[in-house]
Formats: sequence, C-alpha cells, structure tokens
Amino acid sequence: MRLTRNTNLLVEPPSVATGDIAFNLIVFFLVCASTQPDSGRKQNIPKSESKEEQKQQSENIEVTLDRTGAAINGVRAAPVDFVPKLRRLLSTKTRPEDKIVVVKSSKDTPYHHWIAVTGMIDEAGGIVTLQLEEERTVMAP
Repeated sequence: MRLTRNTNLLVEPPSVATGDIAFNLIVFFLVCASTQPDSGRKQNIPKSESKEEQKQQSENIEVTLDRTGAAINGVRAAPVDFVPKLRRLLSTKTRPEDKIVVVKSSKDTPYHHWIAVTGMIDEAGGIVTLQLEEERTVMAP
C-alpha cells in the first residue's frame, strides 16, 4: 500500500491579529509625535567673559524676588514704580553688557510673579540673567 505525502508545509498565519497590531502601532506613533513645544519666555543667556573684560564691567543691577514682591539692589519697589526706577538705573549704562540684570528668586516665588517681573525687566530695557546657587568645596587644613 502506498502512502500519500502531504507536502503543504506552509501554514498561513491568522490575519485577525494584523489589524490589532497596526492599530497599536498607529496609536503609539501618534502619542509619541504629538508633543507640544514648551512655552515660556525666550531668554538670551550672556556668554562668559574673559578676565580682562570683567575688570571693565560695571556692577550689575540685582533684582531679588520673593513671594510678595521685588527689590532692586536691596530696596523694595512697588509694581507701579518698578519699570521707571529700573529705566533710570539702566539709562546710565551704554553698552549692552552693562544692561544685565541679575534675578535672584527664593524657592517659594510663584511662577506667574517671576514671569511678570522678568517681563518688566525686558520692558525697561534690561537683559535678564539668572543667579544660580553656587556650590563651593571648602578644604579644611
């Protein structure tokens, strides 16, 4: 008796799963591609200067922010007087490097307050720069 061989070794995969895989891939790429750009205030960070240029630089204006208000060079300023007072201080400075305003803020300063004050600094003609915490290593003898 002769046996017949079945040579159909190719098995077709089930086509039900391909629609699910395609849908999952589409959702994955849409989620990854739908990021919105960060919004905020555009700032030009000043570059570091060499030692010779730092000697010629005048003292920068310092604005200190806290939860309730702002101070210019240590003197509290009302929001109405902030821009005129800052304009008077910046009017004596001619070079753009001298118009840098250092902004120091406490940890509990609200973001909307920081944005409002930096907007007033821009309006007065100042260039905003941030004072970050500096870490120093002290070597004991």
